[in-house]
Amino acid sequence: MERHRALIDARVERWKNDLPALGLYTPMSYLLDLPAKRVRPVLVMMGAELFGGTAESVLDEALGIELFHNFTLMHDDIMDEAPLRRGRPTVHAKWNVNTAILSGDAMLVKAYQLMAKHPDVLALFSRYALEVCEGQQLDMDFEQRSDVHIDEYVEMIRLKTAVLLSCALQVGAACAGASKEQQAHIGAYGEHLGLAFQLRDDLLDAFGDPVKVGKQVGGDLRAGKKTYLLIRGLELSAAQGRTELREELAKAPADRDVPRMLRVLEELGVKAEAETEVHRHDAQAMAELDALDVPQARKQALLALAAALLQRTS
Repeated sequence: MERHRALIDARVERWKNDLPALGLYTPMSYLLDLPAKRVRPVLVMMGAELFGGTAESVLDEALGIELFHNFTLMHDDIMDEAPLRRGRPTVHAKWNVNTAILSGDAMLVKAYQLMAKHPDVLALFSRYALEVCEGQQLDMDFEQRSDVHIDEYVEMIRLKTAVLLSCALQVGAACAGASKEQQAHIGAYGEHLGLAFQLRDDLLDAFGDPVKVGKQVGGDLRAGKKTYLLIRGLELSAAQGRTELREELAKAPADRDVPRMLRVLEELGVKAEAETEVHRHDAQAMAELDALDVPQARKQALLALAAALLQRTS
């Protein structure tokens, strides 16, 4: 991925340098300067190369996907009242909420300008951009509910996280002339990859090495955040008459016994079940990639990416 990252980083720099010297645009540059893996724009380039195109030919679309992703981060941070993003002040904390809202809106417009060259690409982008917003709304709705089912959670992370990976790959594929059937296969690969990625993230937050993850283990559990692990743990606890998780959630976050909660999740088999789900979605992603009638050599980058995401420890 290093070559792809270098290409998109250079495109981001050129884009930033061309921005007007106005306060509306400064927060955009600030956010794009934060450390980032650039997974989504890299997927646009990989999607194009898979079907015989070049990474250089889709740099505008890759940038458009990255701008949209950063727009969602800017607004999500406002909704979450998050003070930090990757160790630095969030845009609304550094400036103010109104500036972050307006700059995010302008960033979305800039993303659409870059995606508008091809009607098919614009239609794809619009469809999935709306689904990302639907996923964020579900996430906020779940904060007010105590009865979230595991299937609802999986649908929420599909919309909030996985569909943009699917979109990125399909955009690259469409630009390279892939058929609708081929676009569907590579899109399904991206969706399953995204689900595996988010479920792995849930596992790392609870059971990862805090040195490698870079944060306190069990932070989501302490906060009572509705992840796959907590939702499924509560479901199985209710079925088996266990009360430990409910007892801990009844306490103030700072008083919760996270090690106790982790033990319960392991005893209930939730950790193992989540790991099985990660591998299931990874296997489905591989099956979608196998279904594509393109030279195996072109698939290697996507195979390597999936392996890296599945095996990550941070």
